[in-house]
Amino acid sequence: PDGVDGSRSPASQCAIVQVSESAIERSHPMQVTTVGLDLAKTIFHVHGVTEGGEVAFNRPLRRTQVLAFFERLSPCLIGIEACASSHHWARELSKLGHTVRLMPPMYVKPYVKRGKSDAVDAEAICEAVTRPTMRFVEIKSEDQQALLSLHRARDFVVRQRTQLINMVRSLAAEFGIAIARGVARAIDFAKGLIEGKQSGLPELAQDVLRVLSRQLVDLHNRLGWYEITMRIQARLSLQAQLLQTIPGVGPVTASAVAATIGSGHQFKSGREFAAWLGLTPRNHSSGGKERLGKITKMGDRYLRQLIVVGMTSRVRQVANHPERADPWLTKLLQRKPARVATVAMANKTARIMWAVLTRNEPYKPHAA
Repeated sequence: PDGVDGSRSPASQCAIVQVSESAIERSHPMQVTTVGLDLAKTIFHVHGVTEGGEVAFNRPLRRTQVLAFFERLSPCLIGIEACASSHHWARELSKLGHTVRLMPPMYVKPYVKRGKSDAVDAEAICEAVTRPTMRFVEIKSEDQQALLSLHRARDFVVRQRTQLINMVRSLAAEFGIAIARGVARAIDFAKGLIEGKQSGLPELAQDVLRVLSRQLVDLHNRLGWYEITMRIQARLSLQAQLLQTIPGVGPVTASAVAATIGSGHQFKSGREFAAWLGLTPRNHSSGGKERLGKITKMGDRYLRQLIVVGMTSRVRQVANHPERADPWLTKLLQRKPARVATVAMANKTARIMWAVLTRNEPYKPHAA
């Protein structure tokens, strides 16, 4: 309990930790080879086993005790679920000489025994990390995470802007004012309202809409900073520059993919990367009969959305500039609906992205 811990002095707390850890070392003289670390905000949990499979310890740790605890351990294999703050802890523990492996939580779940607790989760992580067929997540660098934070912030601001536009549209519609479709039309209406060009509304309604309009215009201008910064970062990244050689891939998509998967070597093939994005059909095959359904929509939703939007632009270009269109895409549109063709093109583009990143060379289209 917090009340009991708070009544102890710092010196006594350190003494208790040292005594318990020394007792563990005396009772388990064999070297710990594998550790499962269950992350949390304040209270972590560790489960360690020896080479013979004997449990060496299963205990909680406070956040301030984690690094000191692993400093006293000989280099070993540490398994962590790929979740919030996992990449930070993986980098810190790797500096201590340990081998750290991040795993998707959904792949660790089958190893959880009955019940749900931190101790059970840490034991499951320790078991899962030793499986030969386990799939691991590549540890991201600080630069990768910084670039991803830019993408997450931009996506958050875009959603806020959409909410404000919908609110302004709905309130204006209550007084018979219909705003044309598109972000630009909504921004123009908001600017006109701020300048006092819109009349015929009750004074209170004008005040409410004017406050919302100022907030909308300010958010729209702030979004421009994210766009400019993202384009600058895309120019500074060699991987993003290589990805931009692919048709339909702009600086936003290129920087997001480069920051998320890095070199792409954690995927065995381009199809595996496309499957991770959720762009491959769901398989329901059994008894030798192939049954393929809709795309799985698994993996990173943000990346999948960016790639699909880019391919949607390519599909629209087929009607406007057929001479520039990919022959494969033109033939596909003759047989399939536009949305099906868009997703198929996104699947193909994801595989091309993997090839570009793993080979570290620009995209070279096949000769016609």
